[in-house]
Amino acid sequence: MNRDRKRALTAAYRERKARPGVFAIRCAACAGAWVGTSRELANRQNGIWFALRMGTSLNRAMQQAWRDHGEAAFTYEELQVLDGDDLSAWSLDQALKDAGAAWRERLQAAAA
Repeated sequence: MNRDRKRALTAAYRERKARPGVFAIRCAACAGAWVGTSRELANRQNGIWFALRMGTSLNRAMQQAWRDHGEAAFTYEELQVLDGDDLSAWSLDQALKDAGAAWRERLQAAAA
């Protein structure tokens, strides 16, 4: 890869916009559902799956379902993407908290 191409890729990475929002993790085998929020939805699944594979997830119910049913039973779904461009950090956190609570209530799900 030449130097100009590398600089262009680096610049594009830095200029990408975050996608804050609400996600759900579902276990088809036990019909379990967990809802959480993230400032960057694109990266969240990788972090959760890594913790579950390593057995270090802080969510004990989700970790137990992972142990019992395996990775194949789990799915990750983006439920809502928030437009955080014009929000302050505090406002974005509050919007994520409110949206997460609404989705947990709607789906009768636990927190992720």
